[in-house]
Amino acid sequence: MEEVLRDALGVLVPVVEACGAAVIVVGALWAFVRFVVVGMRDRDARAFVPVRLTLGRFLALGLEFQLASDVLRTAVAPSFRELGQLAAVAAIRTALNYFLAREIDEERRQLAEERAHGDTAARPA
Repeated sequence: MEEVLRDALGVLVPVVEACGAAVIVVGALWAFVRFVVVGMRDRDARAFVPVRLTLGRFLALGLEFQLASDVLRTAVAPSFRELGQLAAVAAIRTALNYFLAREIDEERRQLAEERAHGDTAARPA
């Protein structure tokens, strides 16, 4: 039974890794296209915030797929060395994801505040 699981994971791990890489590549390409379009239309730095937020979401999702592949890799009879490596990789990726999520939330909050101030400034008193 363990051999069947190892064979299945031998197929699943690269598939999940490829999904994570694909998410990151698609996000990077999307962000680049939006960066070029926004850059030609509007040179204001605030115009790039939505681009950064969306790229951040793609990166966070891609990191989750990569972490999932690492967990799958050590799912069948892991050694202490493999568990230690998984713990280190999981800690690094979790920290990256945490700080990325914080930055996304901060940018989203700033964008909402700017919109709120802009809306109230545009309304007549």
